[in-house]
Amino acid sequence: MVLAEEGTQLTNHGVSDETWAEVRKHYDDDQVGALVGLVALINAATRMNVIVANPGGSYEPGKFASMAS
Repeated sequence: MVLAEEGTQLTNHGVSDETWAEVRKHYDDDQVGALVGLVALINAATRMNVIVANPGGSYEPGKFASMAS
């Protein structure tokens, strides 16, 4: 989805008018708000992984099971 790509790039100046027009064809106000929130949360999680040098995809199923006990 172009919205997610444009919304996470810091080098540009936000999401283009063309992308917003396309998004508005398919989603209402509440859905657009939810999409923006999800893109922001995913972006924040990705940036936190960069800060702590945790590469994506490093989780292994059951990795935290021993911590639950």
